[in-house]
Amino acid sequence: RWAGPARSDLANLELLLWQLTDVADAHRGGAFVCAAALALPRGASSETPTEVAVRYDWRGRILRAPRGEGGFGYDPIFAPDGEERSAGELSAAEKDAISHRRGAFTLLAEHLRARL
Repeated sequence: RWAGPARSDLANLELLLWQLTDVADAHRGGAFVCAAALALPRGASSETPTEVAVRYDWRGRILRAPRGEGGFGYDPIFAPDGEERSAGELSAAEKDAISHRRGAFTLLAEHLRARL
């Protein structure tokens, strides 16, 4: 979507890198964000429905050039905080363990466990 209709992941990535060309490394922060919501109906243990929304930001920095063949989208130019490798260089298991989706659904699961 970033590079316009009918553009590819690679076109999006290249456009973003071009737009950030003159941005100093100290200002190339970025994040993948996942928001998730849970809505439970009234049940025997509660007279009111449960609704909760969570958000998790997977913070890092935008690299100057793509690295790695894994992942998709912006993964090759995103280095998570605490990592020298890009998300595209992480194994699927490593990425899944620290990603924005894992973070958000872990928070959501905590809410669900507290309700049970």
